[in-house]
Formats: sequence, structure tokens, C-alpha cells
Amino acid sequence: MRLIGVNRSPYTRRVAIALCAYAVPFEQSELNGFGHREAVRALNPLGRIPALELDDGEVLVDSGAILDHLDEVHGGSMPLAPRGGPERRAVLRVAALAMGACDKGLQAAYHRNHVPAERRHQPWIEDCLAQMGHALGAIDALLEPNATHLLLGHLTHADIAAFVAERLARGLGIDTATRMPRLRTQAKRLLELAPFATTEPAA
Repeated sequence: MRLIGVNRSPYTRRVAIALCAYAVPFEQSELNGFGHREAVRALNPLGRIPALELDDGEVLVDSGAILDHLDEVHGGSMPLAPRGGPERRAVLRVAALAMGACDKGLQAAYHRNHVPAERRHQPWIEDCLAQMGHALGAIDALLEPNATHLLLGHLTHADIAAFVAERLARGLGIDTATRMPRLRTQAKRLLELAPFATTEPAA
């Protein structure tokens, strides 16, 4: 099994964390959609990471679809997203908030870093970052004091998605320790666990 993508991408990293949490052996090809566009497009016509190449050669794209496959095949009796019911909806809701926050944060970063200064629209950047902050604030409010996990008392995709979103937010200058202190504390705690520590990208 081969994971295509760099762990600086929150979408790739959430897949890498899940693979490690499920103890699934995999190799990783550290390609990105900017510097390795043709190689990535050969696997995903959109040119986006991550992609997951299965042992039989099938290629899965989009982090949500990849995680759904991993839950189905490797989740056993306790998948990272419950099989159904209100518990599944709760996990998927938090994961959607977190990954939506990542979407907005990356839109802001792209606009700030790739749009010429004379065409840059600062209110758009600020609005994207505000949306990111509001989403992470809502997740922070869900965390009980001293809770080890967001939901269900064990690791779920909600924890993983919130973790990668919090890391991205800090990288974009959002003071999560002040604005989302419970989420920041949980992220520090999770970073002590192997699936999170071993997927930490180089500085």
C-alpha cells in the first residue's frame, strides 16, 4: 500500500495518522500537487493529494473516501467513525467542521502567498481566517475539561481532523493556545501518541 502526499497537507496527514492508528503497513511517496504535478495527476486527474494506491493497484482519491475505505476494511469492531447512528453523525460533523476549517485556512494562505500584492484582497484573507477560527472555536467548546478525546471516549476521526486543523491554524498565525485552549491542550496530548508523532512533518 502506498500513500501519495506530504504530511504538511492536513488532508494527507489525516490519512497517514489513520493508517498508523490501524497499524496498516504502508509506504509514502512525498509528492505534492505543485512540485510534482504530472506524477500526482497520473494517480489523481485532479492533481490533488492524498491518493492511496492499494496493493492490487486500485487508487483511491480524496481523504474522506480513503478514510471510509480504511474504516470498512481495517476498523474491526471499533472503527474511527462508528458504522451508523447518532454517534457516526457526531463524529462526521466534527470532522467536517475541522476539515472545512482547513479548507478556509488554505484558501487564505494561497491568496496571501500566490496572488500578486496589487491584487491581494486582505478582507478575503481575514474572512477566511475568521471562518477557520469560528469552526475551531466550536470544536473547542465541545471538549470537556481534561477530556482525552472529543467524542465517545476513544480516538475517532473527529480527534484526527481537529488535530490537523489546529496545527494548520497555528501555522497561519491563529493563537490557538489563547482562543481554543482545550483544543490546543488536546493536540499536545495527541502528539505524544505514535500515530501523531511519527507523522509529524519536518519543520
